[in-house]
Amino acid sequence: MKTSLGIWALGPMITRFVPGGYQPAHGLESTAEKVSRAVAGLGDDIDGYEFHYPAELSEDNLDEVRQALAGHDIYCIATGLHLDPRFGKGGLSSPDPGIRREALDVTLRAADFAASVGAHLICWPGIEGYNYPFQTPYAQSWGWFLEGMGRTAERCRDNGVRLFLEHKNSEPAMKIFMRNIGMCLHVIHSLRREGLDNVQVNMDWQHLLMNDENLGEYAALLQSEGLLGHQHANSGWGTFDDDNMVGATAFMETLELAIELRRAGYGIDGDARRLGFDLYPYTEDQVAAVRRSVVQWRFIDGVAGRVDGAELAAAQQRKDAVRAYELVYAALGA
Repeated sequence: MKTSLGIWALGPMITRFVPGGYQPAHGLESTAEKVSRAVAGLGDDIDGYEFHYPAELSEDNLDEVRQALAGHDIYCIATGLHLDPRFGKGGLSSPDPGIRREALDVTLRAADFAASVGAHLICWPGIEGYNYPFQTPYAQSWGWFLEGMGRTAERCRDNGVRLFLEHKNSEPAMKIFMRNIGMCLHVIHSLRREGLDNVQVNMDWQHLLMNDENLGEYAALLQSEGLLGHQHANSGWGTFDDDNMVGATAFMETLELAIELRRAGYGIDGDARRLGFDLYPYTEDQVAAVRRSVVQWRFIDGVAGRVDGAELAAAQQRKDAVRAYELVYAALGA
């Protein structure tokens, strides 16, 4: 399975308590310098890279970053309205029509830029939501948000770009509108009713874990609907968007997901989908944390490949959990 890496894994690791970040020296690096460090340390373990537009990658630094990529590709461009203080109270869903126009303009430019570099577009609308009860005209806000997503999907369709939607329950907005898989599917099916069928889901594993959403179940569901577009691999404790190393926690859930991805043919036998790593190593060596995530994923995927698939399917048809775990632990060497 080919891989990609969000370049934000090599940043200063800022938090609201440490605005300069736990690794402030990396805040002085340009995007090209971060890419050079990643490519030098990770080599062919990572096939391509992902960037927010325009904060991390734009027309202004594209040539410099391409040189630093040293033959690796740009796999995804992510919208970055949450990185712009203009959109602190929402961008596509702002009650201010002027702000909505500005947000849509930035988002459409991101779609155009993604097309120009041969990348997919990820929309994680983390700034589209609210922080308090009584703060927001819900129905109108949802209408504005869906209108903006529709315009974005249209631009992606016209440019031959796949649009991946990524849900999350909170941060930076305390209540993000598209906060769970159901809301994500609501957006997608609303767009389908408008004839827009170029939209799929980016599964960020920790975002699902934060919602008590089962990784394997949702991968299987999305695959059955033709909506399983991309993966953002990570782990965490389940209460915050930790973006820890793959396999550090939620090991069994990740192993089950690996089995479901294999069943889906995800990233194998010519399937072009990739495993994208979305990591935020607060205090760890950043390149080492990414490399460890790749190694641990390969181990987990290798275990998934050793599980007797026919026997597991038969056990699942009987809902026989004991037999299923016999097979899983046998693959682990028990």
